[in-house]
Amino acid sequence: MSVQTEQETFTLEEILASVKTSNRLVLWNDEINTFEHVIACLIKHLQYTEPQAEQIAWKVHNEGKCDVLEGSFTEMEVYRKILKSEGLTVSVE
Repeated sequence: MSVQTEQETFTLEEILASVKTSNRLVLWNDEINTFEHVIACLIKHLQYTEPQAEQIAWKVHNEGKCDVLEGSFTEMEVYRKILKSEGLTVSVE
């Protein structure tokens, strides 16, 4: 009887990120998304108020990026995928 298992591999960066106590979800500036879309996504998915979301959008526009959430790697990865599905440029650091 033979049992085959699928081996999952991780990069060193992924392993180190998963053991950190806190990771940041970073929203990056791009030339694709409008202010309105970014603000709507921050309100819908991260429960920011409209003034908070507007402030984040301006910071991203002016500085190129902004930390929008902090937590475990797994939690940040879930939110990264959600915001990416909306077309936003995001990363976990």
